[in-house]
Amino acid sequence: MLWQSHLVVNVMNTRWIPSSLVTGIQSLIRSQNGARESRRQSALEEIREAMLNGLEIDGAASASRLELRVTYANDLNDLWYLRGDVMAAIAAVDGEAIARRKLDEISGMFKGLLPKSLTTRYTSLGD
Repeated sequence: MLWQSHLVVNVMNTRWIPSSLVTGIQSLIRSQNGARESRRQSALEEIREAMLNGLEIDGAASASRLELRVTYANDLNDLWYLRGDVMAAIAAVDGEAIARRKLDEISGMFKGLLPKSLTTRYTSLGD
């Protein structure tokens, strides 16, 4: 029985943390998460605008549908996966070289915003 009372005292002592310390840590975490989310939201709008600017193609009906998909994309992942369609639409009108240049700029805007598994890997195979 003595070891049980000792265990209870130790557990109670280790669980006690001043509430001001906990509150301080929680507010620090919230502010970091809020700043990260704010950065992601502003990046989402900047990337969306860059994609829409790249799609300003006169008289292309397929670009109109794609513009809607870009406009209503929910998050950065959605925009990431729309890059291929954006490149195809630009290449159909302006050529692949211009489309690749525009997409390289747009792809660079995603740096640090997506998991590394989604970002492109450069390889010497195509060079």
